[in-house]
Amino acid sequence: MKIDVSKFKSNKELHKFIIDNKHDIIAQKKEEVKHSKGVPFSIGVVGKDETKKALTTISKEDLDEDVIVVEAIINTTNLVDSHKDLHVAGIWNKSLKENNRRKHLQEHKTTFDKIIASGEDVVASAIDTTFEALGVKNLKGATQALLYKSTVRKERNPYMFSQYKNGWVEEHSVGMQYVKISTAVNDEDYKEEFSNWNKYYDLIANKSAVDEDGYFFIVHEAKEIEGSAVAYGSNYATPTYSVQNEGKQQISTSQSEQPKGTHEKDFFAGW
Repeated sequence: MKIDVSKFKSNKELHKFIIDNKHDIIAQKKEEVKHSKGVPFSIGVVGKDETKKALTTISKEDLDEDVIVVEAIINTTNLVDSHKDLHVAGIWNKSLKENNRRKHLQEHKTTFDKIIASGEDVVASAIDTTFEALGVKNLKGATQALLYKSTVRKERNPYMFSQYKNGWVEEHSVGMQYVKISTAVNDEDYKEEFSNWNKYYDLIANKSAVDEDGYFFIVHEAKEIEGSAVAYGSNYATPTYSVQNEGKQQISTSQSEQPKGTHEKDFFAGW
């Protein structure tokens, strides 16, 4: 159920619609497999052109001609995305343990020629860090990043091998399905939803994305299906963190300190 805020005369009317229909809205959100919308969204920040790239320096001559290792930020929490959804820490805990069919894709395309890496070539983890450490200039505060460490082989996807090697992949997106969601509204008439607003509002790095309309959805758990390189993501705070040689000295990273991992092994156990 799409929420067209322009149809409502006031936030009070908007909030009543959301609460009256929240079960249908949440059910629809759970049914969808979510991807990037494929168009630029400012989502309450200054804009993509003022974002410092996490990938700062690349010596292309020093990179292996056939195999590189890419650390890609597939998703970050504590940011309200273009779906009006706030992902919170722990969202990927169950999925990281259970997903044994993870793929690193080009633009969410599930054809063989669009696979960048898969199987044991993709190691996923959840990293406790900050937006600043990821090189995102206009966002401050803590975040938990879904990170893919992918062994990218030129023979498998020459085009994306070149894109990563040249430092041209600036955003990523997660293909996912929601499992647990709750609603937040800035309206005292709705006790549970107003409590959620007060509980989670301070976590939001881009508060201007919710201040005007006074609502958002909290995603507590989601199934991570795949991660993709995209031109524009629903969440733009998803840079390439590093590109390096396989098993050799790292060639390029964010200027900030390497974030600390909270879930660090590869998780191939059966979904």
